[in-house]
Amino acid sequence: MRMPHPGLRVTGLESSLAFYAALGYLEVGRVPRTRFGSPTVLRLPDGPFVSLEPVHEPGRPVRDTGAVNHPVVQADDLDALVARLAAGGVAAGPPVDSGPGTRTARVTGPDGHRIEPVRWPPGHPAGMTEADFA
Repeated sequence: MRMPHPGLRVTGLESSLAFYAALGYLEVGRVPRTRFGSPTVLRLPDGPFVSLEPVHEPGRPVRDTGAVNHPVVQADDLDALVARLAAGGVAAGPPVDSGPGTRTARVTGPDGHRIEPVRWPPGHPAGMTEADFA
């Protein structure tokens, strides 16, 4: 089993897609209206699979993002990502050291979803493993 991607409800589809594009996401496609709203499926440039699904439903704005704490996006060059976001008008907190060789930043999307770009130390697997907690 694996979790392919989370779906995040968004109030403004175009502003949200612009925000996620600034983070580096690419649009794969859009799903016609479902009972949950209209999903747009996104992937990161180096990933073959969809990794995020903003879901828009006109008339149903996002009122609370407290249930989603911080989806994480891996970046090879965190400083360049934060600079690119700033150049595009997206405020990001400065990168901070968050563990041996690991750096993170905080970014907030149009609806208040907090996103955490992370740079793992050299040689680290593409995600967290049990070894990170040993």
